[in-house]
Amino acid sequence: MLTFSRGRRGHSHGTLISVPATLASVTSALLLCSVLFSGPAAASFGDRLPEFRECVQICEHENCGADAEHHTPIPLHRRLLLWTCPSECDYTCQHIITSARLAASPPQPVVQFHGKWPFTRLLGMQEPASVLFSLGNFYAHYDGLAKIRATMPASYSMRRFYVALAYVGMVTWTFSAIFHTRDFRATEQLDYFAAGASVLYGLYYAVIRLFRLDRPTPTRESVLRAWTASCVGLYLAHVAYLKLWSWDYGYNMAANVAVGTVQNALWSWFSWDRYRRSRRAWAAWPGVVVAWILVAMSLELLDFAPIGSALDAHSLWHLGTIAPAILWYNFLVKDAQDDMAGSERLKG
Repeated sequence: MLTFSRGRRGHSHGTLISVPATLASVTSALLLCSVLFSGPAAASFGDRLPEFRECVQICEHENCGADAEHHTPIPLHRRLLLWTCPSECDYTCQHIITSARLAASPPQPVVQFHGKWPFTRLLGMQEPASVLFSLGNFYAHYDGLAKIRATMPASYSMRRFYVALAYVGMVTWTFSAIFHTRDFRATEQLDYFAAGASVLYGLYYAVIRLFRLDRPTPTRESVLRAWTASCVGLYLAHVAYLKLWSWDYGYNMAANVAVGTVQNALWSWFSWDRYRRSRRAWAAWPGVVVAWILVAMSLELLDFAPIGSALDAHSLWHLGTIAPAILWYNFLVKDAQDDMAGSERLKG
């Protein structure tokens, strides 16, 4: 527990920040990446409050310096997740100030610190709900990979693209879970780059499936190579711009929305056309998934203080993408089975 002998405006404060074990699975990645990137955290209204700054200053003076009055040990599970004395002070003061604002008369609104709401951490995780739901999305892709391997023979031309889709999804949600466990510049960038790769790969394999670039002919093979090179080049340019030129949140959002919109339009057209011709319920699933994702994305437009210091709009957006991912893999299996059955009929 961090100890305060005096606090804001001379009043006595104390707060317990005790949590049990840790997420060992992310420790090596955090240690490896923590030295790769550096940069300041985004400023918010909360971390500009004079009382917050005073609280942090007092805490660090009394707990962190060489001549500190108290040397409060940080539990091992938090040290493994790179919690330091200053970051412990920052976390503690966020909750001291938040509690004071809520207890004021009249109550004052909860504010963000460093671009984030003051979540209550769990097992050293800064945003436990987002971590949990990111792992839920990881499982949806893991389960999808198992379905692909179980139902699609190696000879099926789209199988390798769907297997890659599942791996891209698992990597993306792994980095999402790591970022929400501990927010550093390194983990933020890895999360953004993985998400960008996932969105672009979605467009990549959509074009291959819808325009049948997977079927081997000399012309299609040339087009596929050109399409692959174009997507790789676009992704490298995207990462280079963000990393070497400008870490621009607005550009990153616009780029992902543009690519996602094209992908959604293609699958919506495919879904409508396939259902119109076949009248099979599963043919409409891409349209259902697109609509579901659009509704879930609307949560990102909201920004409210976390319910129970855990559930905010962003975590609910992650929750909302689990079921569509499961339905999507079910569609890919149905589509592949229908595709293979059609090929057999043509051969017959």
